[in-house]
Amino acid sequence: MTRKAVIRLRRVYDPPEPGADGVRVLVDRLWPRGLAKAVAGVDEWPKAVTPSAELRKWFHDGGSTEEFRQRYEAELAEPGAVAELGRLRELAAAGPITLLTSVKDPASSHAAVLAELLAD
Repeated sequence: MTRKAVIRLRRVYDPPEPGADGVRVLVDRLWPRGLAKAVAGVDEWPKAVTPSAELRKWFHDGGSTEEFRQRYEAELAEPGAVAELGRLRELAAAGPITLLTSVKDPASSHAAVLAELLAD
């Protein structure tokens, strides 16, 4: 029987929850403003699975959420991202992982798209 992966979404600014968080993975391209690395408790920072600078700019300039998702999934299909996704899936199979982002609502962000792909 295969164990269901536990993938959590949290803001990187929230304090770590030892035991519950498992492996803490930052999924933002840029380091969060004003946050010391020692305080963040980030275990992994796989930039290959973060939205590109061009995609982030396009979205912040008024791009639609649905098209952002399509473009982001296309970026995640590129070889470097596929390799990192495989590694993150292995981590998730071994125990809980927490995807960290600086956005105010992680459930409505690229982190949620990534979590769905990892869970499949």
